[in-house]
Amino acid sequence: MGILDKFRLDGQVAIVTGASSGLGVAFAKGLAEAGADVVLAARRVERLKDTAQLVESTGRRALIVQADVAQPDDCREVARAAAEFGPVHVLVNNAGVASAVPASRETPEQFLGVMDVNLNGTYWMAQAAAAVMTGGGSIINISSVLGLVSGGLPQAAYSASKAGVIGLTRDLAQQWTGRKGIRVNAIAPGYFASEMTDQYPEGYLEAHISKLPMGRVGDPEELAAAVVFLASAAGGYTTGQTFVVDGGVTIGS
Repeated sequence: MGILDKFRLDGQVAIVTGASSGLGVAFAKGLAEAGADVVLAARRVERLKDTAQLVESTGRRALIVQADVAQPDDCREVARAAAEFGPVHVLVNNAGVASAVPASRETPEQFLGVMDVNLNGTYWMAQAAAAVMTGGGSIINISSVLGLVSGGLPQAAYSASKAGVIGLTRDLAQQWTGRKGIRVNAIAPGYFASEMTDQYPEGYLEAHISKLPMGRVGDPEELAAAVVFLASAAGGYTTGQTFVVDGGVTIGS
């Protein structure tokens, strides 16, 4: 096998949660271009049709499943549906929500709503996918640099949830890599165009980008390439790690 062949995912089945917009779309497209059939899951099922067309344009199969990852039953349904394509090899735990509420005013409902999707949902979906990864596989949890450093906004729930994803990733890797053959890693993106960055206060993103060594926001394809690496044989000796793709955010913090 040549070095570029190690990045191929031909004949594999991948699940991408939060695939209805933004980075989830880029992940689904990148995995399909690498050869995988892709199961697309999100709450906004009507928006998954466009993502499915992108996957199918590469010659791969796409399957749409409506799911709220905060609901364990929904996660199990996604895994069951994916298994109809064949053994599941890859899970990209991308579904997430964001908030920016001062800690002195954040309600229990607001805090728990973020944790239920970002941290609990990552766990439930990993559990469900692991049950159908009968021949081993790769789970990639999407964390954030805000799980490692402060972004200067009041984001206690979001930051706590993403830091929790990093801890969860380490523990699942320890439990499952040797016993089940399932590698578990996290990616901590910096500033990429998404629904979250669309909600930033005016001028916030520009001020932070100007201080980055890279001096720009990330291209979603750069993050999708990291996902393909961790999903494929190219990343076959990598587990329990947090792969920071941030243009230099963390080295300046």
